[in-house]
Amino acid sequence: MAGSVTAGVVSGLGRSLPVRSGSAARVIEDVIQTDAALNPGNSGGALADARSHVVGINTAVAGAGLGLAVPINATTHRIIAALMHDGRVRRAYLGLVSVPSPVPAPLVERLRRRTAMRVVQVVPGSPADAAGVKAGDLVLTAGRRPVDDAQSLQRLLFTESIGADLPLTVLRNGAMVDVIALPTELVDR
Repeated sequence: MAGSVTAGVVSGLGRSLPVRSGSAARVIEDVIQTDAALNPGNSGGALADARSHVVGINTAVAGAGLGLAVPINATTHRIIAALMHDGRVRRAYLGLVSVPSPVPAPLVERLRRRTAMRVVQVVPGSPADAAGVKAGDLVLTAGRRPVDDAQSLQRLLFTESIGADLPLTVLRNGAMVDVIALPTELVDR
């Protein structure tokens, strides 16, 4: 059996990919958007850069001439290690969808960063909903660590976060608000 290779351009980073497993809906954050030709059945193939380094795993065809790949990063390395050691990955679930967003100018110097994560959706009944997180909130910290991209939040959502308090600081209507979320285990149904 012969393989095939296509060429394309990475046209977006940090995208979100909504997925459904049974009745449960969730979002895979921080995916790579490419115009490399992907066809149904190509999931699991490598997305490589010009130096032949694997930078992602092709995951979905998102429309004509548009594909999405999960990046190879610290989070995926952690997933691979858990699979090799335990045969499965336990993930914590918050129930929010967020996108990178600029930090308001007056806070940039104080926070020493320019981006945070804007909440665009909170899943009803989720841990984020129970904690009082609202659509429009700007998540500044999680677990007392800066949140400036999807990966900084994802790396906190592994086994040790399930059932443990996760403090979040959000900017809401110009005021910093602290909430405590209690992540549950992400279960595919």
